[in-house]
Amino acid sequence: MATPTTQAQPPLSFIPPTFDPLVFRVVRSLMPFYRRWSAHLSQIDVENVESLVEHYHQFQAGKTRFLLAFRHPSTNDPLCIAHLLWDAVPSVARQKGISLNVAHTHAHFIYDRGIPLWAGQAVGWLYSRLGGIPIRRGKVDLMALRSIRDRFAKGDLPMAAAPEGATNGHNELVSPIEPGIAQFGFWCIEDLLKEGQSQQVLIIPIGIQYHYITAPWAKINQLLYQLELESGLATPVGSPGTLQELQDGATLTSEQESILYQRLYRLSEHLLTLMEEFYRKFYHQPIPAKSTESADLPTSTQSANEPLAVRLQTLLNRALTVAEQFFALTPKGTLTDRCRRLEQAGWDWIYREDFKQIELLPLVNRGLGDRIAEETNLRLWHMRLVETFVSVTGHYVREKPTVDRFAETLLLLWETIARITNKPSFPRPQLGKQRVRMTIGEPLDISARWDTYQANRRQAVTTLTQDLQNALESMIQ
Repeated sequence: MATPTTQAQPPLSFIPPTFDPLVFRVVRSLMPFYRRWSAHLSQIDVENVESLVEHYHQFQAGKTRFLLAFRHPSTNDPLCIAHLLWDAVPSVARQKGISLNVAHTHAHFIYDRGIPLWAGQAVGWLYSRLGGIPIRRGKVDLMALRSIRDRFAKGDLPMAAAPEGATNGHNELVSPIEPGIAQFGFWCIEDLLKEGQSQQVLIIPIGIQYHYITAPWAKINQLLYQLELESGLATPVGSPGTLQELQDGATLTSEQESILYQRLYRLSEHLLTLMEEFYRKFYHQPIPAKSTESADLPTSTQSANEPLAVRLQTLLNRALTVAEQFFALTPKGTLTDRCRRLEQAGWDWIYREDFKQIELLPLVNRGLGDRIAEETNLRLWHMRLVETFVSVTGHYVREKPTVDRFAETLLLLWETIARITNKPSFPRPQLGKQRVRMTIGEPLDISARWDTYQANRRQAVTTLTQDLQNALESMIQ
């Protein structure tokens, strides 16, 4: 049976934000149960929430406008933001005797237009009723930009967005953030001035980090073994029985830690070698052949990890080249930039502007449209594969072998194998309950940068973008 992405579709429509207070109240009341039992988040600690309470107090008094710029390491981040705004802020406001309209401790939020395509139309409906604004990441989405500008300068709620643009799967690595967030801040000032207003405009960075309450070493060992079998690696590494009795919450011996890392490294290198051969043989990509594949980690960290990182970047580049050749796109920008352009090119060929009245088209026209949609979907697979690894460094676990970093990397490998074997890549395996640490950072005052922006707009946006990057990275512990 064909799926929507393998059949030609009418053009994607903009989903306008239509905030519904009733839907908001229902979702807010159900969120604690969903967060605990579905997302396995059992504890959320927020540092410096008092400052955010004051920002909401100033916003509701008409003195400020602000955008919450939060880190995006996980698909659970929106649940954490919901807890922050719906529970933590009202609770601290009551403790401090600060009067807030609790019905408005919420935010309009920016989300990827692609989410309702894979999560379902019901998600698009829900996000709309919660005040969400969809945006296409690979083009100048004028309708989304107009909606964002209008809500930022005139809305009854603040704004919220993930400046990294997408999840990167890493608690302790911030992906390069997008300049659009900084530009939104300056546009807000510009729009306020046109209306004769002078509210202070801020961007408030928010850090988010996840930690397992009980180190899930046994589950990590089981998942690693599963992935080894699925990848054709049946021969274990290390002494027999060394990891057989491994328990969750245990403190690893140096031998156990070494064996687990060797297995993770071997699995990564094995998958890399398989994919190199795949693209070299079937897509004729100029990837150097590796003569042998070592089962053991080389003794030198430099000799082991640096070549692996270089090979990975080469593979990602060639995978994107395969898709770009299909769409006749010239490689331009970072891997993330290229992924966004490919995604938009794919959407243009699946969601067709010339198929607005698709039901009136002759069957042959629809059949040809379905054919190109099916081929497009296959080519976008290469881009999705690369998206999983755009933030992988090749030495993330080696430089700090914590259970959190080990689990993050292993889950990225699981997602890769799921894509290769055509299994659903969502939801991910749950390795254990997690606690979340959220940090409200010092606000970046956009109003104070207005004169600089007027003198040199591009430089002002670049500087603010880098300052936000630095702020998010400084909150990582």
